[in-house]
Amino acid sequence: MMTKKGAPPILSIVGRSGAGKTTLIEKLIAGLKQRGYRVGTVKHHAHPGIDIDRPGKDTWRHAQAGSDHIVIAAPDQVVSIRRVGRAPRIHEIAQAMVDVDIILTDGYRRADTLKIEVMRAERSKENLCRVDELLAVVADFGSGLEVPHFEFDQIEALIDLIVQALLSSNQTQ
Repeated sequence: MMTKKGAPPILSIVGRSGAGKTTLIEKLIAGLKQRGYRVGTVKHHAHPGIDIDRPGKDTWRHAQAGSDHIVIAAPDQVVSIRRVGRAPRIHEIAQAMVDVDIILTDGYRRADTLKIEVMRAERSKENLCRVDELLAVVADFGSGLEVPHFEFDQIEALIDLIVQALLSSNQTQ
């Protein structure tokens, strides 16, 4: 899988709706942070129009007036909203995320990134990814795929694999 020079490694967490992707990402963030890593996340939204601003607020008014790039800055965070002509590729987004050690994505199943597929028997036992795209599978059943398999409560072991595969040369001291 591809990671552009200078960009942090990207690990996409993929699976069917309701499989537990977001919950897994929350646990991975907490575990990686506990080990001293800086973690960035990107949520893939397949449909046009993300409405995170509130009508009537100054930044909303800036957007309504036609601003192409709106930034709101506070002492503890910065939010940037940018109009684009096409959906940016994950590797383009990653190039701007230089302040993190790893990027976890929620989605981006079709991107050229390494993936962890999250599977629940009640949703589907069919995998979405090719085996050569997968770092691991997290599932509540034996997937039969020839990649490392973890159950939902094996977060520390999964983080060990992520660190070994993607972060061992990028460790934060």
